[in-house]
Amino acid sequence: MSWDIAWILLANGLASGAVYLLAGLGLVLVFSVTRVVFVPFGDIAAFAALSLAALETGHLPATVPMVALLALAVTLVELGAAWRRGGLAAWPRIVLGWGVAPLLPCALAWALAGHQAPPMLQVAAAVLLVVPLAPLLARLALQPIADASTLVLLIVSLALHFLLAGLGLLFFGPEGVRTHALVQGAVRLTSSFSISAQTVLMIACAVVLSGLLYLLFEHTATGKVLRATAVNRVGARLVGIRPARTALQAYALASVLAGLIGVLIAPVATVYYDSGFLIGLKAFVAAIFGGLTSFPLTALGAVAVGVAESFASFWNGALKDVLVFSLLIPVLLARSWLGRHAPEETEEIEA
Repeated sequence: MSWDIAWILLANGLASGAVYLLAGLGLVLVFSVTRVVFVPFGDIAAFAALSLAALETGHLPATVPMVALLALAVTLVELGAAWRRGGLAAWPRIVLGWGVAPLLPCALAWALAGHQAPPMLQVAAAVLLVVPLAPLLARLALQPIADASTLVLLIVSLALHFLLAGLGLLFFGPEGVRTHALVQGAVRLTSSFSISAQTVLMIACAVVLSGLLYLLFEHTATGKVLRATAVNRVGARLVGIRPARTALQAYALASVLAGLIGVLIAPVATVYYDSGFLIGLKAFVAAIFGGLTSFPLTALGAVAVGVAESFASFWNGALKDVLVFSLLIPVLLARSWLGRHAPEETEEIEA
């Protein structure tokens, strides 16, 4: 392997690591606040890419009827719950919050369909279109069982992934898509090595968004509420924080990250309706580096996964995924060895 090839593989690995970094941050954010390993995260990213491809070809994205159906279902559920509590006076807030607000991005996508809109407006519409998906899915399937065990929440989250995969096949079809590059050209680093501007954009977006998330958690009231809920849900309730509302904020932020991932990867890889599953799975490997709680260690794990995948694909493309997922074994062993274990309680049996 020459140095030129090594530099190319490293650049590709950093670009992939940037994607896994954003996905890992989304998974850690949702898990720390809700105890849910949000498996459909990658599916939402794939839907953002497919929506952008539809807008570029002048078609109405199939995400629009999907969001509309979910919004209708959640609105009916909320109205039914309000009727059982005798609080139907809140129906305007329910209709506006769950029925009308998710349809605003759909209206924007409908207005852009069939027109040659500016590329950045299409990108914004594709991202905004998938933002309601995670909160709507969470309200339907996850919040009613919010106090269940982590294993039950994982099983329901996995079921949501299969549901979205089926809906993706139904609405989008089996064909893969690839969108136009968001930026053109290349950045020459040496006389013999250059990196594409799209790759630089992916890495830069990961760095900037990581910084913005740090500022959010450290210097805003919303971020402090999210941190408080993640640290202690019961304590958060005692000081007036509503964990259900905080969870919806976490899901909305995760949807934004998923949407950005979708529009970033669509120009460099062919995206299918089920392409998001591998993205989420590799981001989960990165999140395991941080124990699903540490954002800095998740970032380190994402870079490690991306670089390992890039070099593994050069040595043996058929086994690259095996090598990436094999990273879980030493990481779990190390965390088990270094972590603290509570002593097992034993009961004395009296004769």
